[in-house]
Amino acid sequence: MRQRSSGSREGALGARAELRARLEGRREEIEAAALARVAAIADPAEVADPAYAEGLRRALPAAIGFGIETIDAGEGHEPPLPVDLLAQARLAARNGIALDTVLRRYFAGYSLLGFHLIEEASRDGLMRGADLQRLTAAQSAHFDRLLAAVGEEHGRESESLVLATGERRRAERIERLLAGEQLDTSTIPYEFEGWHIGVVGTSAGADSDSGDGGVEDALRKLATKLDCRLLLLPREDGAVWAWLGARRRFDPAELLGALGPGSEGDALTIALGEPAEGPPGWRLTHRQAAAALPVARRGPEPRVRYADVALLAAALQDDLLATSLRRLFLKPLANERNGGEVLRKTLRAYFSAQRNGASAAVALGVSRQTVKNRLQAIESLVGRPVDTCATELDLALRLS
Repeated sequence: MRQRSSGSREGALGARAELRARLEGRREEIEAAALARVAAIADPAEVADPAYAEGLRRALPAAIGFGIETIDAGEGHEPPLPVDLLAQARLAARNGIALDTVLRRYFAGYSLLGFHLIEEASRDGLMRGADLQRLTAAQSAHFDRLLAAVGEEHGRESESLVLATGERRRAERIERLLAGEQLDTSTIPYEFEGWHIGVVGTSAGADSDSGDGGVEDALRKLATKLDCRLLLLPREDGAVWAWLGARRRFDPAELLGALGPGSEGDALTIALGEPAEGPPGWRLTHRQAAAALPVARRGPEPRVRYADVALLAAALQDDLLATSLRRLFLKPLANERNGGEVLRKTLRAYFSAQRNGASAAVALGVSRQTVKNRLQAIESLVGRPVDTCATELDLALRLS
């Protein structure tokens, strides 16, 4: 009979290394037996999600491999837990597999591996007595660490699913309210009978490493600053729908001031609806904010109020109007030098100066007569006086 000295540290380490090699040689056999045990506890085929079955196929050999690896891990050394096992714990939670079932599978696998470990350790007297006791104690500690991590991962995922389900139900309820359904709103922490301002925003790089908390963070701070209620609804496309609510009528200028002016290229793009009261107003101000958001996205001002951009917002949603304005007022200018860029620039300066020719000339760095000549050229091209179609011209320019 082959004997191993258990009286030296070197002898014990050598015995562990050989024991690990023996179990590695029987790994295929052990994995097959473990798979049968796992299926007996709860058949993986009963779970519809193919990712779950695939994950289980990866997790099972990873668990057996971890158990074998820890045999000669050394005192005080804790091999990293296989990521496949933690991922499978999350998949189990997502597919409604109870933690009790997950842990029963691990106990079955642990018992099976322990059986083979004792069998190989006893063969030829490889390990016995105190050495074998220390090994099984170490194996038990590694197994406890694994169970704790799997349980924690399963629990964390289960909690997040509960929260996500609650958020989805709340989102569906808010969407139904926006559609005009008469629903009980007592479970939504918001006062629908007061005054509202709808907000729709997007954030480039929200939750980035720069510390920018995005639209939600900005609106929470705004609600705190203005002492009003906040209803937030993050959307799958990355946008955020929100409502600020209070007993008094809002001043949109105050909100824009509190948000800050922003600048071209700003990470936050925010559109405000107009103050409105009660459930009908709650719906209307949201529609206004949603209509104004494309204007804010086009720049140069990333913070806009619906009343300031209502015509442009309507034109952006009306393809007939947008196309007609471009054809009627911009296309005639395109045949001029530089594609009409000088004439368009003159018009923008003229409208920015509240149709004051002298101020427009200063802004452009040309003479007042030059501005007058250019405006006359524009009138000739579009076939009508600029001042009689100023709104349409300005809107066409903003659409370009």
